[in-house]
Amino acid sequence: MPELFHSKLVIEQLGKHHDRAAFDCGIEELGHYIRVQASQDIKKKVTATFVLAGVLPAIIVGYYSLSSTIVKVKELPEQVAKKLPRYPTMPATLIGRLAVDRRYQGSGYGELLLMDALKRSLISTEQIGSVAVIVEAKNDKAKAFYEHFQFIPLVNYSYRLFLPMIEIQDFLA
Repeated sequence: MPELFHSKLVIEQLGKHHDRAAFDCGIEELGHYIRVQASQDIKKKVTATFVLAGVLPAIIVGYYSLSSTIVKVKELPEQVAKKLPRYPTMPATLIGRLAVDRRYQGSGYGELLLMDALKRSLISTEQIGSVAVIVEAKNDKAKAFYEHFQFIPLVNYSYRLFLPMIEIQDFLA
């Protein structure tokens, strides 16, 4: 693992001072997003993107994005759906992307980013309702990562998973 110049790491919103150009997680779609698209999405209020980065230099170790979404109640397992109001859709929070630079993979940074995303998602429910956090796993490895943290596939979607906000609340308590 390369040195971060003994830099302190922080999780903060993506800013102009972060070095996006060097980020490479091994999945081009996720690398392209942080290098090119994330700043535009932030300006347009489409998403909020948070980075785990060094203070000096501002090397991006990993990142995730959060946005609002909906989930169709019929896509939830019956044992979850029966506990919800009888609406066809429910508000949810989407972790649209979560990636760690390949130089730092396997160091626990993915878990750190996920826990921060879950905490922010839970805190936001005090202002805006959300019954679950939804993720879109890019591959089997990512799916296994989320399943390790008790995410459950939605009905008929093997790579779209969710974690009920009630469980997040209990987990983070």
